[in-house]
Amino acid sequence: MRRVPVKRRTALRVGLALVIVPAAVMAHDFRVGDLRIDHPYATPSLPGSGTGAVYFRSIRNRGREPDRLLSASTPAAARVEIHRMRMDGDVMRMRAVADLPLPARSDVRLRHGMTDGHHLMLLDLKAPLKDGDRFPITLRFERAGEHTVQVWVQTPRRAGSSHGHH
Repeated sequence: MRRVPVKRRTALRVGLALVIVPAAVMAHDFRVGDLRIDHPYATPSLPGSGTGAVYFRSIRNRGREPDRLLSASTPAAARVEIHRMRMDGDVMRMRAVADLPLPARSDVRLRHGMTDGHHLMLLDLKAPLKDGDRFPITLRFERAGEHTVQVWVQTPRRAGSSHGHH
């Protein structure tokens, strides 16, 4: 084995660290067993509003078994509900649901601006959600168990945008 001079090894290590670290920071996804929780984000709360919403680019179930998101909690709010939105003619209806099914080998999207989909509703916020803030949210799944992920607060590029903000 050829010896590489110390200076070159250090430069190589620093170079690799610079390549690896931003990729890890930019990825912003979390693996939970067969589930991949991709890009949890919240929109800034409206002034004077005690509610907020958390979205995900997707929750992907790569497993052979279905799973379900049963509940969520965060220190940022008194409680969290799973909400289903859908258009009823030209009226957007929103209601709390008991859980969110995650079928086997599926990709469930929970994005801002969707007219038929889900999000997590934060009720009785402890403080307003401001652009650039981060907070933890704990997700409880039927099979995958309980896992805490970091949520980034960001202003979406535009309502209905199908791309996450980065």
